[in-house]
This record gives sequence, C-alpha cells and structure tokens, in this order.
Amino acid sequence: MPHLSPQSADDSPHPRWQRTLYILFIAQLFTAIGFSSIFPFLPLYVEELGAVSSLSTEFLAGLVFSVQAFTMMIVSPFWGALADRYGRKLMVERAMFGGALILLLMAFARSAEELVLLRAIQGLITGTIAAANALAASIAPRNQTGYAMGLLQVGMSSGVALGPLVGGAIADAYSYSAAFYVTAGMLFIAGLLVWWGVDEDTGALPGPNGAETKFSSSWRQILTSPGVPVTYSLRFLSQLGRTMILPIAPVFIQSLMRDSSWLNTFTGLVVGVSAATTTLSAGYLGRLGDRIGPQRIVVNSAMAAALFYLLHSLASAGWQLLVLQALVGITLGGIVPSISSMLARYTDSSQAGAVYGLDNSIDAASRSIAPLLGATIAFLLGMRATFAATAMLFLLLGLLASRKLPRQLLLENS
Repeated sequence: MPHLSPQSADDSPHPRWQRTLYILFIAQLFTAIGFSSIFPFLPLYVEELGAVSSLSTEFLAGLVFSVQAFTMMIVSPFWGALADRYGRKLMVERAMFGGALILLLMAFARSAEELVLLRAIQGLITGTIAAANALAASIAPRNQTGYAMGLLQVGMSSGVALGPLVGGAIADAYSYSAAFYVTAGMLFIAGLLVWWGVDEDTGALPGPNGAETKFSSSWRQILTSPGVPVTYSLRFLSQLGRTMILPIAPVFIQSLMRDSSWLNTFTGLVVGVSAATTTLSAGYLGRLGDRIGPQRIVVNSAMAAALFYLLHSLASAGWQLLVLQALVGITLGGIVPSISSMLARYTDSSQAGAVYGLDNSIDAASRSIAPLLGATIAFLLGMRATFAATAMLFLLLGLLASRKLPRQLLLENS
C-alpha cells in the first residue's frame, strides 16, 4: 500500500486531527477484519445450529444477513444525532465495544433463531463505519475530507479483503465459535485504541439541553441543505449496485468454471480482488478529489463502473470475471469515499454525527433490499441481466452526480 501523507493542516479545526485519523484507520482495519471474518460461514453456522421453530434453515440463513441491515437502518439516525450532543468518540466506542460483546455472545448461540436475534441486536448497537466517518469529518479540514475518507476506506477495504480469509482459516482449524472469539477480540482492541488514543474536544457540544434538542429539527435541516438529498441518493444507488449481485455471484462463477474443485477458493478470490483494488485506489482518488473536486471523481468512476458491470454480463470465463471485478474495485475506491467527502463539504461539522447517521441508515436500507432485488432479476431475466441492471444503476448514479449536484458549493468549501 502506498504511503499516504496529508497536506498542510494549518486550517485544521482540530490540532491533532492527523493522529486521530491514523488511529481511526487502524481501528477501522481491525473492525472490518472482525466483522467480515464471519461472512463466509454464517449460512453454515446457521445450518449447524439448526432451527427450533418451523422456519427453514434457508430462510433463517437469509434472515441472518438482512435483519442486521434492517435494524441498523432504523437506529442509525438516532445514534448519529446523539453523537452531535454527547461526542462522536463516545459513539465509536459504543459501536466497537458493543459489537465485541454481541459477537462474543454469538459463539454461544444455541439455535439459528438465537443467532438471528443477536444479529438484530448487532444492527441496533453497532455502526462503526458511520461513527468513524462522523468523527473524522468533525476534526479534518474541509479541504482534506477526501483524504480522510479515502484513508478510512482503505482501512475498511483492507479489512474486508483479509477478514474472510482469517475467519475461514480459524473456522477450519478450530471451530465456528473460535472465529467469533477472535472477531470479538479484534473489536475490543479497536475500541481500546480509540478510547486511549483519540482526544475529542467535547466542550462545544450542546449536550442534552442544547439548542437543537429535537432530532427531527437536526434531520430536517440536513435534508433540506443544498446537495445533501442528491448525495444521499448517490449513496443509495452505489450500495444497491455493489450488493445486488451478491446472491447470484457464486452461482454465476460456477457456471463459468470447467473445474469446480476449487470453486470456493476462486469465489473468495473474486470477492477479495475487488476489495484489494478498492484499497489501492481509495487513498489516491480521495486526495485527487481534494484537488479537482469529488464530483468529478464520482462521475468518472460511476461511468467506468457502468461499463465494467456491463462487460460482466458478457463474461465467458472465470478469469474475465476476476479482471472485471478488479477494475470495479478501482472505481469503488473513487465513489465511496468521495460521497462521504461531499457530505462533509455540504454540511456543518457540528452536525457530522447526524449526517453520517442518516448516511448509514440509507446505506443499510439499500443493503436490506439489494440481495432480494438482484435475485428477483436473475430469476425473471437470468443472471446476466442482474449485471446489466447493475450497470444501469451506476450509469444513473453518474448522470445524477453530473447534473444535480450543486458544484459551486463544493468549490466554495474546497
């Protein structure tokens, strides 16, 4: 990974913002490894636990993924608003320490239904990405938010690339429960890093009796700010496109492979290469956005993603899919942190918690419906049509970013 160094911090609203950002980067890396390490075997863990009700294990396996996104969608705006009143560091600690406890309890689940319940609670109390983004946005200079968000994206993408390998290896060597122990430990260490290393100035926060005591007032102000509704729409479309192919990807990969003896390994490689190239591109494209504007990064990246996903629908061999996923990862390294950067530039830093709480809620809403939408398109029109539909989503994203964002505001806050 190339060395990333920020520009001059003379205009920083927080004298130690760089140190805080680097600590958040490490914490983000640890939590991403922890959370993503359980993804490969969650359906198998559901099958091993078994159901105690009349619900099928297939249904419960799907519910394990969707229920966490659904509950997170509901509570994220409230956690974000609380962050602006009581401190963003506190919310990061809540998400990491709370996540550590819930993941530890999952190791002791006695049925698939208990696991689903714990996943629902996980969605209620976690949200590490939104909490870290809010803290970073509140302390970084406005003209370096692209760099800050890009670095956090590097941490997350690196963790997502490594996590499944770590979790799968631990589960194979020991047990599924052991993987949960390791995940909980990594989240706990990340929480300690933030608790020990981050020094947030909470003196200017309004507290429980501040001027903005109603959550609805804060949300209304944010949602009526120029550029914010469109930027949230971009977030929804980008997450929808990124996750819509998840249900059909393993089956599609299988249809392209002549030798299925290493299907699981190759599937992991396809998933991992996208995260790896996102890691490599996010830092560079984030800093480039600080110089030329995040809008241009989003537009060009989205148009490129649309082309690459369209080519997915024409793939006839596994290696072609691998190359295309690597190229898609590069474009996501431009889209994801640039959207976060635009939110920071369109809003006031005093509302960072509420801004990224709403952002996380929109992200979770998209994740909750994307797999169902992708599977439905594949069922009705075929798997290749799902990739074509994803291409259309990114094309729409690029057009919205090009025509509907108030570019002048971005320039004024650069």
